[in-house]
Amino acid sequence: MNFLKHLKGKGRESDAPPPAWAPAPESSYKDGLINEAPEDEYEGAEEFCSNFPPDAPRLIPTAALEAMQTLGCRAWGIEHPNTPRFIGRVQRADETKGGAAVVRVQTLPNCLSVCLLSDMPIVAGLYNAPGKQGAYFELKIHRMDGIISIGTACRPYPSWRHPGWNRLSAALHLDDLRKFFEDPNGGRDYHTDNILTRVRPGDVLGCGYELVGGRLFFTYNGVPLPPAFTGIYMPKHQYDVFAAIGVEGACDFDVNFGGDMFVWKPANEWAWRVEGSVGNIAGPSGEFDDELPTYEQSRA
Repeated sequence: MNFLKHLKGKGRESDAPPPAWAPAPESSYKDGLINEAPEDEYEGAEEFCSNFPPDAPRLIPTAALEAMQTLGCRAWGIEHPNTPRFIGRVQRADETKGGAAVVRVQTLPNCLSVCLLSDMPIVAGLYNAPGKQGAYFELKIHRMDGIISIGTACRPYPSWRHPGWNRLSAALHLDDLRKFFEDPNGGRDYHTDNILTRVRPGDVLGCGYELVGGRLFFTYNGVPLPPAFTGIYMPKHQYDVFAAIGVEGACDFDVNFGGDMFVWKPANEWAWRVEGSVGNIAGPSGEFDDELPTYEQSRA
């Protein structure tokens, strides 16, 4: 089934029950093809997740809500990581002379692995999002001499780990093109019918999360790839979900939350834009209770 047709018309109005979470059918690798994290970093991340439980969803500060109303998608940015591991800079392009409303990230060869998170959630658990199908963002690659990964995560997340390796995080790693969901090992092959075989300068990778069904998918130069994972971050009202980008070594890329036109055309419609992710305050149990299983049920 064509993925665009599959997504068309799917929103909270759908009466179809969401699919239950099931392990991805692909074989899981023990180690990554190119990058293997040191054992102490793995153990440190496990300890971090044990000591710091996931944050409950939070109200958006008034100043941020006002910025959303004024700037729309341009209000979203990338939080500069507070760690000496990050050697580089994070800069909004519209803070320089001209330029599109994207965030530019540039790192040097001695930058160690670090996870960059959006400064505001792309899916906010405490808010209803009427008419929304999901949330979406894109990366435009200018240089990837190191490693880049693109996905989602919930806070707090160990800053020294790529997304997809630890709790409540999923990602596509662009070095070996494997997909990861809470997988600290080598990930799984992402079968894309040979649409995505390597990443070159100028390529645009997108990441989308569909609210109904909890589907995470990726796009490549505007072409939607098969859903990577289904049944994650559910029910919606229990999680604030953030854009997550892993980087290591010398890399240069733009992050577009919708301030510039998306290459994947459907994302330019209201149903996918992050600026509509914060609407009315949800009720005590959220808006999707009758549609979505609990996260624990999804993981069963």
